[in-house]
Amino acid sequence: MSREEFFMSEAIKLSEKGITQNEGGPFGCVIVKGDVIVGRGNNKVTASNDPTAHAEVVAIRDACQNLQTYQLADCEIYTSCEPCPMCLAAIYWTRIKKIYFANTRYDAAAIGFDDAMIYNEMICDHSARKIPIVAIGRQKALEVFKDWKSKEDRTIY
Repeated sequence: MSREEFFMSEAIKLSEKGITQNEGGPFGCVIVKGDVIVGRGNNKVTASNDPTAHAEVVAIRDACQNLQTYQLADCEIYTSCEPCPMCLAAIYWTRIKKIYFANTRYDAAAIGFDDAMIYNEMICDHSARKIPIVAIGRQKALEVFKDWKSKEDRTIY
C-alpha cells in the first residue's frame, strides 16, 4: 500500500465511523503534514446541528488546533469524497498544498448529496440567485475596511 493509499484508507475509515455512530453523512477526512496525520474529521452535521460540520471542515479545525496555526500550507488533505463548494473554499483558505479524494461529487449526488445547485448559484448574477442577495450599508462597511488597511499591527492572512 502506498503512502497516499494509507492516508486515504484512514479517511475512508472515518467516513464509516460517522455513519455507524449516526453523526452525519458518509464522509471522512484526514490532514497530513509530512507523514503524520495532524487532523481528523468525519461529517458531524446531524450530531452537532451544524450544517458546516462537514468532514473537511472538522479536520481543518482539528489540524489548526493541533498545529496552533490558521494556515496549513505544508499539509495535504485526504477526503473520502470530492469536496463540496464550502469545503473547497475552506481548503483554499488554509492554503493546503494538495487534495486527494476518493468518491466524486457525482457519486455523492447519486446517494442524495447533490451540490450542483450551489455550483450553479456561484456563477449566477446576484439578481438571478435562488436566495435573494441584497447589498446594503456599503459606505459604513468601507470605513471598517479602511481602518483595517491602516492598522499597523494587523495579521495578514
